[in-house]
Amino acid sequence: MLTIEFGTGNRDCSGMPRRDFLRIGSLSLGGLSLPGLLATQADAAGRKHGYFKDKSVVLLYLSGGASQIETFDPKMTAPDGIRSATGEVKTSLPGVTFGGTFPLLAKLAGRMAIVRSHAHSVGSHEQAHVHVLSGGTDPRGTQQKGFSIGSCFARLRGTNHERTGLPTYVGLNEQEVDGQYLKEIGRFNKGSWPGELGQSFGPFVHQVGWSDENLANGGVKQTNPIAANMRLNIAKSDLDNRLKLLKSIDSFNRKLDAGGTMAALDEFSAQAVTVLLGNATQALDFQHEDRKTIARYDTSDMRIGHKKFRPSTLGKQMLVARRLCEAGAGFVSVHSAGWDMHADKNNPGVVKGMNMLGPTLDRSVSAFLEDVENRGLCEKILLVIVGDFGRSPKIDKNGGRGHWAKLCPLVFAGGGLRMGQVIGESNAKAEVPATAPISPTDMMATVLHALFDVGEMRLDSSVPRNISQHIERGRRIEELF
Repeated sequence: MLTIEFGTGNRDCSGMPRRDFLRIGSLSLGGLSLPGLLATQADAAGRKHGYFKDKSVVLLYLSGGASQIETFDPKMTAPDGIRSATGEVKTSLPGVTFGGTFPLLAKLAGRMAIVRSHAHSVGSHEQAHVHVLSGGTDPRGTQQKGFSIGSCFARLRGTNHERTGLPTYVGLNEQEVDGQYLKEIGRFNKGSWPGELGQSFGPFVHQVGWSDENLANGGVKQTNPIAANMRLNIAKSDLDNRLKLLKSIDSFNRKLDAGGTMAALDEFSAQAVTVLLGNATQALDFQHEDRKTIARYDTSDMRIGHKKFRPSTLGKQMLVARRLCEAGAGFVSVHSAGWDMHADKNNPGVVKGMNMLGPTLDRSVSAFLEDVENRGLCEKILLVIVGDFGRSPKIDKNGGRGHWAKLCPLVFAGGGLRMGQVIGESNAKAEVPATAPISPTDMMATVLHALFDVGEMRLDSSVPRNISQHIERGRRIEELF
């Protein structure tokens, strides 16, 4: 029996999805089979039209609202209490500095484009997650309209890769133990919704899981149910026999097939067998990588949390994201929780929080950028780093920063775009953009222009009106093209 989980469905109080299940025994000769599911979900327009550039996106989401100052705009000329509490580090770009917890990324600044004028107007976590992850298609973040950027991409490209059968839209989050982190994963899942596009365009959710060697410090051993349920649990010889039986039954149907329907189904049957034989699960399993590569990404020696702690898996999430893009996934969202640094009972202050999470981001993203470069994938994979909003310019008396949507971190890397630059400026006190603001709508427009020939797409009458309207409304960041 093979069980594959898909869709987001309803959610329980912990924020985890209650999933729909598809069970396949002997390839389901009747009813909805795995080939049938792939055939239903694969969108013909996205696969056949020439406007798709055969690129993929990794969206690294800094959940809780990372400080624009302690990350990529240190403002060391500002007064004490505004400028970066973690100092700054010089980058490889003349005159450009990053926050003091990013020494590895500073060396790779030439492979990045830093946006310092990203802003919006939604200052509540719950709504800001939806607003940003929807690329502004939901202007207030209430889920009354719009859809996530990943769902939009899946609707345009098709929900599964045409050869490997891998889902186009994948969400990589982690099982959390800290109460605040649990809230953030629920908000991230909410913002990843397919909205008016329909449930079939929601994300396939995967968790890397904590490794056994890191069970100290109160960790709990975890088994990833999704990966486990996608494994073939019968002997390879039994599968071969069942495929032969299916082929013999199909041969009779082919004699009656005057319209070529069976030939069309061959593609999806082949995808189903590919999934069954482990192509999808291998992409999700970072253990197939070279040990040195895994070690370069590994952040499990860093503990994250506030009241309860677990080993960081951000590095391995980024490694899995790269593997998924290589194997055919098109839009991979990676959730990084804990960036809400109020300095209160539920959250650390800026210095403590950045000294904890900054190194996880620094190591995992620098490993990703170097890995993508070494594998010749810089043109193929676009990395976007963003969060729900930024932090207030003034550090409070407890050492925390409040919510601040008027300036938010935004970074691009790869995807064939122009790197090695800073785009836009903040004002002297890091309060608002000093140049033209770049909105989440502009961010989404930039992503879509990187992935598609938007001019050709506009000529395609099969593109839903709610998507084409948003494309027309957005303004791509011209400096990147």
